[in-house]
Amino acid sequence: MPTIAAIATPPGAGGIGIARLSGPRAKDILARMFLPFSPHFENFHPWMLYRGRVLDEGGEPFDDALAVFMPGPRTYTGEDMAEVHCHGGQLVLLTALEKMFSLGARQAGPGEFSRRAFLNGRMDLSQAEAVAEMIAAPSREAVRYGFNRLDGLLGRRVRELREKLDSLRARICLAVDFPEEDAECLPPEDFAAAVVQVMGAARDLLAGHKRAGFMQRGALIALAGAVNAGKSSLLNALLGRNRALVTAHPGTTRDFLEEWCELGGLPVRLADTAGLRETDEPVESLGVAASREKVRSADAVLVVLDGASLGQKGALSERCPDDAALEALELAGDRPVLYAWNKCDLCMPAVFPPLWTRDRPCCAVSALTGQHVEELARRLRDLVLGREQKPADGLAPNYRQAVSLEEAVAELEELRADIEAGQTYDCCAVRLDAAAARLGEVTGVASPEDVLNRIFDSFCVGK
Repeated sequence: MPTIAAIATPPGAGGIGIARLSGPRAKDILARMFLPFSPHFENFHPWMLYRGRVLDEGGEPFDDALAVFMPGPRTYTGEDMAEVHCHGGQLVLLTALEKMFSLGARQAGPGEFSRRAFLNGRMDLSQAEAVAEMIAAPSREAVRYGFNRLDGLLGRRVRELREKLDSLRARICLAVDFPEEDAECLPPEDFAAAVVQVMGAARDLLAGHKRAGFMQRGALIALAGAVNAGKSSLLNALLGRNRALVTAHPGTTRDFLEEWCELGGLPVRLADTAGLRETDEPVESLGVAASREKVRSADAVLVVLDGASLGQKGALSERCPDDAALEALELAGDRPVLYAWNKCDLCMPAVFPPLWTRDRPCCAVSALTGQHVEELARRLRDLVLGREQKPADGLAPNYRQAVSLEEAVAELEELRADIEAGQTYDCCAVRLDAAAARLGEVTGVASPEDVLNRIFDSFCVGK
């Protein structure tokens, strides 16, 4: 394969920047662009840092740097690798990279270093994906999930399950090809029990997928309700700074506004939406329509109630007196909802929570004074994660891996039904082969080229 080169550190100025090489000419290119300071230097001793000067395309020194050569196959990519640790200015790094290109290296594509690591057997596909997830992890819990996958824990568990299915496939082949051999017979009850065992283990791996997904990509929480209910003020209170415009004029928020924050370790996007109402004003009408779509796509909805306006009205009623809140509930569908009785410093109903909130949680809060804002943040976090199981051993698949595991479980469910229905073993083998293939997709054993392209194209160039 050709030798590739790329900058491995983020854009911008810094103390140290790294340009890296991978491929059969890594050592040769490094030797031709680096002049060691030591008069006793003879050759690059593997894994040892040397100090010297880096040469530009014209052969002139341009930086005082460190260099290291790492021979394959015990490297990140499984190939010979080399790195130049320069001063971290972009011009310095680009000059080093241009020198590498002039000596025969080519620009690495997105994720090409990790792709070579996968193709050379240095990591399975679940580990390769974890590299990008570790880099982008927005929370400590997401870092933990990513590290466990990077460490190969998920891959090992999945390979164990696939080996059990492979063992069943071998026994089925014997049972089909040599039915007269009683010693090799696989009784249906044993067959079904083994399938149920693998199916249960796959479900255990899936248990924490949704929670891990929230920790990795964040959850979207939409603030919805009537105009002047205090949605923008509540957004500012949760963020701890003034981000949204707040005025007494109805319809100030004419479009949704999103901001990231962290609620007890959970990364969330808070979306402040326009007040839900019918309006003839064209710009506000477009904003309301966009806000309705945002509520429909949210992971959870915070329905903000104007406590000062509602007052004592309808506290004992079975029907919510706030039409905007009713629309927000309809838009939310089956997603989790939390009522926020805002302006509790001005008015609290005689009965709290009001009867019309039914079994949905309700929290009194004052965006103006900050009263109960911390409690609201805690309850929002619980709203998103409360029903999601925490993964055992900190192990949870990402979305792509979860889809493959779910498809494997579905195939095994059908296989169990076929066994109980008395289907012939050669017919059962088709389901068994399909389930094994789906498990293989998790680690990349059975992943087609377009899947690999889609995964590695999302990586940064230097990884």
